[in-house]
Amino acid sequence: MSEGLGVVGLLALFGFVLLGSTVPVVPTGPAVSAAAVLAGAHWWEVALVVVVGAGGAYGGDLTTFAVLRTAGASLAQRVGWLQRDDPEGALARIRAGIEAREMRTLLVSRLIPGGRVPVLLAASLGGYPWHRFVLAAIASTLLWASTYTAIGLLGDSLFDDPQLAVISAVVGAVLLTVVLQAIQRALRNRA
Repeated sequence: MSEGLGVVGLLALFGFVLLGSTVPVVPTGPAVSAAAVLAGAHWWEVALVVVVGAGGAYGGDLTTFAVLRTAGASLAQRVGWLQRDDPEGALARIRAGIEAREMRTLLVSRLIPGGRVPVLLAASLGGYPWHRFVLAAIASTLLWASTYTAIGLLGDSLFDDPQLAVISAVVGAVLLTVVLQAIQRALRNRA
């Protein structure tokens, strides 16, 4: 049994996830899983891990979306995202694709490593409305934080030792990431 996460731990989780959602190389999922293990003895603290983790991810997503929106089409041109002959048509197709499946797209982009920034870039360049993104991101970040919290709780239920539980939660979160990358790669190769 752990002694709980505490206010300092929750603030650290929020800051770490916010940073990781803005700078995509920071592993935010394992941090949420580890925090869930530390909070595992208290149901209300586990709920706070979901809310705080989602809040950090939400703040990072809003920041990233705003920055990418400001960077504009010139950024997309530089990375080769827009076709030179029909950039407006490409943006319209991107926006329509995201709007047709916004919740699934945002959630999957959060779960697949390296998937969030391209989706946010496409959404921002495609003129995806800010107010719709703000609302859709709430649900996608809550689902994301719930997924990684569940991984942490599973690790906590498997081991009595909190250190082993944290390690297993982090390993489980990393394995989820690796499996999702492999699935993404296989789908890309098949297409």
